Amino acid sequence: MFMPVLSGLIVSVDAFFIGLSLGLQKRCKFLYLAVINAFLLGLCIFGFLIAERVYDLIPIDPDLLVGFAFISLGLWTIVHYFVSKHIKHRKGTTEAVNVSLKTIVLVGLVMSIEAMLITMGISFIFLPDSTFVIPITVALAHLGYSALSFYLSRTKHVTRIPAVFSHVISGLALITYGLMALFVEFGI
Repeated sequence: MFMPVLSGLIVSVDAFFIGLSLGLQKRCKFLYLAVINAFLLGLCIFGFLIAERVYDLIPIDPDLLVGFAFISLGLWTIVHYFVSKHIKHRKGTTEAVNVSLKTIVLVGLVMSIEAMLITMGISFIFLPDSTFVIPITVALAHLGYSALSFYLSRTKHVTRIPAVFSHVISGLALITYGLMALFVEFGI
């Protein structure tokens, strides 16, 4: 029971910082976040429905697959930030650049795939006898925490966090979730 609760907390940390980073972008509207979370809900339900079938098709242990998938997503989040910051620095740009719509779509896609993998991971790794409540809970946790942080960033109730912290913390949350799945596999 400890691992699903910890998984929920990690989902919350990641979604909170994704909402915060999107909220700090002037071009991003709450409607974008709502669309991202609607797509996320659909992928969570899809992930829950196919989790058992996928589990039977995977030739390696799914714990390893989920673990390495999340570690990869976390590393991508961190590396992507530093690479884009380096490119911006090489172009001589020092002012904050608004995120493009393409980047918002990419963040939404990564967040949705991550939520689907979390749903599948909880369904067949942590709680094999899970119910339909799992995908709904994962989607609502993402919506709640990302909407809260989006709102807080727009109303100036939260001090501006440097972008590096939100990207690194989001990435580390994903890496931690991946390590948890590996720990389940190795019985740690």
